[in-house]
Amino acid sequence: MSNCATAADPLAEVRAACRLVAERAEQVTINRPAVAAYVQALPLEQAALPALDAEAHYVGFGDDTVAFLVTLDAINFGSGYFPHLRKKPNRSGYFTIATALTEFYRNHGPLSARQLVRLSPEDCARIFGQDLSNEPVAELMRLFASALNDLGRYLLDRFAGSFIRLIEAAAGSAARLTKLLTEMPFFNDVLSYDKLRVPFFKRAQLTAADLAIAFEGKGPGRFNDLQRLTLFADNLVPHVLRVDGLLLYTEQLAARIDAAQLIPRGSKEEVELRACALHAVELMVAELTRAGREISPMQLDYLLWNRGQQPYYKKIHPRHRTRTVFY
Repeated sequence: MSNCATAADPLAEVRAACRLVAERAEQVTINRPAVAAYVQALPLEQAALPALDAEAHYVGFGDDTVAFLVTLDAINFGSGYFPHLRKKPNRSGYFTIATALTEFYRNHGPLSARQLVRLSPEDCARIFGQDLSNEPVAELMRLFASALNDLGRYLLDRFAGSFIRLIEAAAGSAARLTKLLTEMPFFNDVLSYDKLRVPFFKRAQLTAADLAIAFEGKGPGRFNDLQRLTLFADNLVPHVLRVDGLLLYTEQLAARIDAAQLIPRGSKEEVELRACALHAVELMVAELTRAGREISPMQLDYLLWNRGQQPYYKKIHPRHRTRTVFY
C-alpha cells in the first residue's frame, strides 16, 4: 500500500487518503452541490459545547476519568454486533456498553493495567451484562477481552501501568496521542483501497476528543491541535449523511444495507462509506469557513452523531453494519 502523506502526521494522512478514495469511489458519491445549503441549515449551536452523558460516562473523577475514557475507547467498537447485544432500556449499543462500564467503575473502582491484562471474555460478559451463548455476542466479548488485554500490556510495557503517563507522553497534541494509541493493533485503524493505504484512526482520535470534552480542555484534556482532528469515521455519520442526502449510494449498495446484509470489513464499499463521509465533513468545514463560521470536524462529528440518535434516523433506513474492531 502506498502512503499519501507522511506517516509522521497521521491526521494529514487520514485526510489525504480519504480525499483520494472519495474521488475514485464507485458505490458512494458525495452530493457536492448540496453541501452549501446543507451546512446553512445545520443547528450549529448544538456543536458549540459538546458534553458527555454523565449517566453513561464516569466523569468528574480526575485521573480515574482518564482511565475510564481510555478504557472505554479501547472497546468502543462492535456496531456490527450490536443488533445481537442485550441492550439496556432505551439505550443504543454504544450507550449500553458505556453505561455498563460506568456502573462497574462506580461499584468497583477503575480497572488497573494489571487487571486489564487478566480480563477474560467471561469477565467482559459479566461487566457488560451479556450472554455468551449468543455466538455473535460471544465473539464480541472475546474481542473486548483481547482489546483490554492489549491496553493493559501496553500501559505496563510503555508507561509503568499509568494512564496519565500515556496522556502526558502526547505532550498536549491530539495527533501525537493518536499515533501513540495506534501502536496497539485494535487502534491501528488502517484499510486498503486498491493499492492505497487508507487510515481512519477513528477510536484513537476519539480518545483525545473525549478527554477534551470531559475535562473542558484543561489538564489531561488540553490539546493544542484539536481542530485538526477529522471525523471519527464509523457507520452512523455515513448513515445520517445518506438520510440527509449528502451521500448517495448505488442502488445495489443501498439495497444490501437496507436488507441488513453485513458489509465485509476491508471491502471497497466499506472503505468508500467511511472515507466519503469523512471527506464530506471536510467539505462542510471548508464551506462554513468561507461563510465566516469557524467549526471543527470534531464539532460536526458531535452534531451529526447525536443527530443519528434521533428516532427518525433509526427508522428511515438501517445503517450499514460491519463486524470490525475499528467502530
